[in-house]
Amino acid sequence: MRHLLLALPFALLPLVAAQAHEAHEHGSLGAHEHGVGRLNAALDGQTLELELQSPAMNLVGFEHPASSDADKAKVASVHALLEKPLELFNLPKAAGCVVANQKLESPLFGDPAPEEADDDDDDHAPEAAATTPAAGAEHHHDHSEIHAHYQFTCATPAALKTLELGQVFKTFPATHKIQVQLISGSGQQGVDATPEAATLKF
Repeated sequence: MRHLLLALPFALLPLVAAQAHEAHEHGSLGAHEHGVGRLNAALDGQTLELELQSPAMNLVGFEHPASSDADKAKVASVHALLEKPLELFNLPKAAGCVVANQKLESPLFGDPAPEEADDDDDDHAPEAAATTPAAGAEHHHDHSEIHAHYQFTCATPAALKTLELGQVFKTFPATHKIQVQLISGSGQQGVDATPEAATLKF
């Protein structure tokens, strides 16, 4: 996939640096906060990309590896819900958006944590491989996240005047706030969406 959102971290470096500093100063505030998710949205021509990041607690109700049948069923149910982004994000039908690509990642889905995946690629650096994975694995056991990345092709992007997150809050009621970074032809904006204010304007 060619990610438009690859440019997003660079555009948001000052914000990310500020959040990292705040997280360092005040524990995990902003880094992994239960009840709070993050959404990056980028609209470029006919391509819309959405990247949802959330503590697993918000979506599944726990962050430990699913061992019981009940836990496994819950994880499978959430995975199935996340596989239907057109229902979840309620994109305007007039925009004619179809899913071009999607990717769901989480330790709960059996994926390695991002740091661990990076370390696996670093086999030529034995010191890093020897020291980092254990710490990374321990961290992600305590704080599991779910990342969902969607790419849509929209026949009539001009009809994408709003992004409605109400269904996300209804589907995952433990999510109380979503920190959104929105990039479109009209510029870049950061906004906090809540169940009471779930409609964003492009």
